[in-house]
Amino acid sequence: MKSDFRSLLLRLSSIASVAVIASSLGMSSAAQAGDKIFDELRFGASASIQGGHSGEDGIFPEITALFDPFGFEQATDWKQQLMHPRVHVGTSIGTAGEATQFFAGFTWTVDLSDKIFAEAGFGGVIHTGELRDNDDGPDLGCRVLFHEYLGAGYRFTSNWNVMAQIAHSSNANLCDGPNDGMTRAGLMVGYKF
Repeated sequence: MKSDFRSLLLRLSSIASVAVIASSLGMSSAAQAGDKIFDELRFGASASIQGGHSGEDGIFPEITALFDPFGFEQATDWKQQLMHPRVHVGTSIGTAGEATQFFAGFTWTVDLSDKIFAEAGFGGVIHTGELRDNDDGPDLGCRVLFHEYLGAGYRFTSNWNVMAQIAHSSNANLCDGPNDGMTRAGLMVGYKF
């Protein structure tokens, strides 16, 4: 049963990844016409920074789509930027038998200069990891976890940027079980439409 659930989630993540890539390729004419679907798409990879038995093996390819339903683009200073978060949806794909994550939440971005920005995100995640008794990786306790991240980035142009980030997912001891959590750090390359 567990193997079937993991296989289903991995298939869904593959389908979602292909859908995001295909829609982004078909969006360039829509974005030029001013009809943006995504505010920004990010691609990258991360690795576990936890030690001991809670560490995860492998590299985790990541895809994140950011949307702007609250008017972040019109914010003129850092106070307005904090009042207008963007919405993010994404996946961190497990390799080497580790957990795949599907996450969503809110993203707050603050411009520190024309080129440098800081970012924080908060939301939830559904994962394919082990809930308990994992000999080689984190015991996560429950299937749905909190997900938060911090990042610092640099804009090369008005469209292209790179961001270093650290992300953590755990249950905050709100479910009956262990709470090793998952902490990953990595780099993301973003394209803002």
